[in-house]
Amino acid sequence: MSHKNKFSSEFVNNINQHSAYSLAKAFRTGERKPSQYLEELFEHIEKQNPELNALTNLQKEYAFARAKELESKKPEADQLLYGVPVVIKENIQKIGFSVECASKMLKGYRGQFDATAIASLEKAGAILIASANMDEFAMGSANEHSAHGAVKNPHDLNRVSGGSSGGSSVACAAGFAPISLGSDTGGSVREPAAFCGIFGFKPTYGRVSRYGLVAFGSSLDQISPFARTVEDLDLVLKVIGHEDPLDATTLRGCYESQIEKATLKGKKVGVIRSLLKSGLDENVSEQFTNLEESLKKQGVEFVDIEIPSLSHTLSVYYVIACAEASSNLSRFDGIRFGHRAENTDDLADLYSKSRSEGFGAEVKRRIMLGTFTLSAGYYDAFYGRALAVRDMMAKEFAAVFEELDFIYMPTAPTSAFKFGENSHDPLKEYLYDVFTIPANLTGIPAISLPAKVKEGCLPVGLQFMAAKGRDAELIAFAAALEKAKLVGTTALV
Repeated sequence: MSHKNKFSSEFVNNINQHSAYSLAKAFRTGERKPSQYLEELFEHIEKQNPELNALTNLQKEYAFARAKELESKKPEADQLLYGVPVVIKENIQKIGFSVECASKMLKGYRGQFDATAIASLEKAGAILIASANMDEFAMGSANEHSAHGAVKNPHDLNRVSGGSSGGSSVACAAGFAPISLGSDTGGSVREPAAFCGIFGFKPTYGRVSRYGLVAFGSSLDQISPFARTVEDLDLVLKVIGHEDPLDATTLRGCYESQIEKATLKGKKVGVIRSLLKSGLDENVSEQFTNLEESLKKQGVEFVDIEIPSLSHTLSVYYVIACAEASSNLSRFDGIRFGHRAENTDDLADLYSKSRSEGFGAEVKRRIMLGTFTLSAGYYDAFYGRALAVRDMMAKEFAAVFEELDFIYMPTAPTSAFKFGENSHDPLKEYLYDVFTIPANLTGIPAISLPAKVKEGCLPVGLQFMAAKGRDAELIAFAAALEKAKLVGTTALV
């Protein structure tokens, strides 16, 4: 299905002129004005977004006021994103922006403060332009579970965008902003990046502050960026990747770019072949092999490895994630926070009806599963055991990284699937997270790179993981891959 006339435009295809790095440079030198660029950008968005349904809350007035404010002063040296438009997921706090989390439970809720990542972006000169659609409370792999409706893939309107950060991914892929923020709890940035043909990066847990992010699974969540170039990912991480006194889980120090040291030769990469034996689409398998062979010619060494605990990946993740979701979402009871049902008989009825009306089917499913695993008599059998396996998995990954630079695997087993294909079978949809979940469980950084597919083919995502704290090395490796033209944003055709 071709969308050349509809979604292909200079905002999408001419990456060099519309990357965050290039725009910031043009704005700082006075070659272009942020307000003039916004006029063109909003015209582009208003033509495209109604069909894609990526953005839920366009903030034109705020954006233009912000642009005029920036233009009235001389750019400061640390304003790395001076004038650059940015889209944020609807579960990240920004004063006055929608923070509905794509749920009826929070309908009409607006941000009451700025998340640390948002404050950092604005300090760096970025212009926040909109909130993005998502799976309700970040639970899903297709962005079909949203009170705002599904987000459509710009490469094929009959296919999903990936979840849960589908809106942020499509916004970046369709040229609404060169950078967008999502949240990654089990692959919710990397999978939609793969489906939409762009770059998605999940930092080491704690590298980016979670203050101001509506919690799904607190030990797994990580605010994570999308971009159409690796250079832009590096740029935004310089801005948001730092210690935060408001979040005790953040790491000390800050992200220090190594992109100038980008190289391929001499790197040692592990491949878990046992994970690739079944379930991969032919196009994913082909692209996976193609990149491996190309990297071997560039001097990269590949080693077959095994991580025994990975056989428990999905079980461990869905026990821990659902348990934490059950706890985090208990606050939305119709009294303290969230939708309040009418015509109730008593307090218990108020709780029950408010949560039944406010939450969607997928969120209810995960809350029920989480509540069960935390209940008396089952806590040790399920939650406690899952935590023990998670700890073992982290140790096994750490041991592997003592011998290797990176681990290589697909981002998702297939390209974007059609709407409704998995909605009747939740377990089938959960399987799409099998390659991304390990990075969240172990807290390590991971990046999804768009494979160089043939024109007209659906995008394919290929993933690399690094040891905890080695975010900059992973970004530098990705930059070397992009420079060698082995990966790159998939054009809309």
